[in-house]
Amino acid sequence: MKLARDILSLSTFKRDSSKLTRQLKKTKEPIVLTVNGKAELVVQDAESYQKLLELKDRMEAVEGIRRGLESMKAHRGKPAEEFFTKFFATNNIPED
Repeated sequence: MKLARDILSLSTFKRDSSKLTRQLKKTKEPIVLTVNGKAELVVQDAESYQKLLELKDRMEAVEGIRRGLESMKAHRGKPAEEFFTKFFATNNIPED
């Protein structure tokens, strides 16, 4: 992010939206929009936003795996086979 280029007032964005839309698509960098000198909004192109969402999903999956591994190391939980045997028996589900 280049501060001089990527932090703008909302009124500047409104005035130059076509030019700034081209910039967003070209640079793939978000633009921070200010109102009364304070950051209020972040605008970015759809492709970059989609990549950000995918990265977030991936990070959440990695965090879930990390928690699971920590749980296993601490001997919390039980093996899947043991869980399903008890689950099937409790719910009268044949294991065949």
